[in-house]
Amino acid sequence: MTDETESIRRQMVQDINAEPGSREHLESNHGQVWDTQQLQEDFSVLGFMAPLVVVARKSDGAKGSLYFQASPRFYYGFKAD
Repeated sequence: MTDETESIRRQMVQDINAEPGSREHLESNHGQVWDTQQLQEDFSVLGFMAPLVVVARKSDGAKGSLYFQASPRFYYGFKAD
């Protein structure tokens, strides 16, 4: 099966990881940022395809997505569906 989003996602991964950001940099540009432990506390992970992860927020069950960068691993930009 062909993934029609693969080239777009690969470019997004390159863009996100081209300038490894500090947590403070990500927070100033995207608002709340989660590390892996915080993500597991606030969300259930339903699936992922870099640089996106599909989640359900534990507090209210809202489904949505987050972006993530590779190193250091931070998640940001929650968008509810």
